[in-house]
Amino acid sequence: MLSRGERENALEVPQTESQAFVGIVLAVQANYYWVRLDASCSTPSPEPSSSEQAYSELKEVTLLCTRRTRLKKMGQQVAVGDRVQVEEIDWTDSRAAISQVLPRQTELDRPPIANVDQILLVFALEEPTIDPFQLSRFLVKAESTDIPVLLCLNKGDLVTAEARQQWRDRLQLWGYDPVIVSLHASMGLDLLYSHLSDRMTVVCGPSGVGKSSLTNYLIPDTTQRVNTVSGKLSRGRHTTRHVELFQLPLGGLIADTPGFNQPDLNCAPVDLAQYFPEARQRLDADSCQFSNCLHRDEPNCVVRGDWERYEYYLTFLEEAIVYQTAIDRSGDAESTTKAKNRGEGLVQTEPMLDRKKYRRPSRRTTKQDLRELYRDVNESATDND
Repeated sequence: MLSRGERENALEVPQTESQAFVGIVLAVQANYYWVRLDASCSTPSPEPSSSEQAYSELKEVTLLCTRRTRLKKMGQQVAVGDRVQVEEIDWTDSRAAISQVLPRQTELDRPPIANVDQILLVFALEEPTIDPFQLSRFLVKAESTDIPVLLCLNKGDLVTAEARQQWRDRLQLWGYDPVIVSLHASMGLDLLYSHLSDRMTVVCGPSGVGKSSLTNYLIPDTTQRVNTVSGKLSRGRHTTRHVELFQLPLGGLIADTPGFNQPDLNCAPVDLAQYFPEARQRLDADSCQFSNCLHRDEPNCVVRGDWERYEYYLTFLEEAIVYQTAIDRSGDAESTTKAKNRGEGLVQTEPMLDRKKYRRPSRRTTKQDLRELYRDVNESATDND
């Protein structure tokens, strides 16, 4: 990116221009948004101005933006990955205002990011040791987003070649073709890079599996903090605190996200089987007798069987049923209670307070009441006279 002095020399135009350009939100910090403009995404006027010609020479500019008040009133949120239209650009101070959020192709709520092309799910083979149950939980959560999933197994140098092949064969039975990598041994990194080019990828996974270290390697200009694995818990520590997009050297964007160890499973019970590739394959080949089959004890079920993760499916199904039941009950209670997800399938209902009962009256209401009281007193005194 050009320095401030180089931008001032390149742009012989007034400080602010009303011409609108389109860019992508790279990061969100409080009420400010870092937006990277792209000359190919601008919305030029019929007769290009001098600012547009100078902007095309800059190729890429990153601006610190605020959100229009109109968008706030509409309740329009701006997330990382959003394609936005910016106006009133101050080229000298690299500032602008977001006036419009373009329609989103995809959207994730955790982490909050838009227009993702694929999810890169990173797990470590060792330190911490890979847990098949936890891995399945992350895979089911990723599958529920309807976004393609790429599974990456990091720290491949810490296990033998035989162990790596065993995990590859095992995961292929699950329906995934994992990319096994190692930063220390330079293993599988070129193959991983080929899957990331020209796409927007969000990196997810538990803490301590090496997501930030992997991002530092893929994008040498970044300085993501890294941390060690807890020796007592054999579990990773949180390193990344917020979501931010980074430009890959050969094209594409990658977002590092905060790690967490237990994603919530808040899907409908009847949809859960679709998030297991093994179950999907069985359902594509044949169909169950009942359209709302939960694949437990129902007769003529094509999903129930001896595939490895079937026991995991039954465990996740119980969580989904508990969650759905709590949601249904909260709706029947006429909004007097609310369901709160405590994680790991634990859902609690809590009573909702009557806000009007505990709300403090505004000063305007208090003054109005005093005026009416004063008027009533005067009228009463006049009648007595």
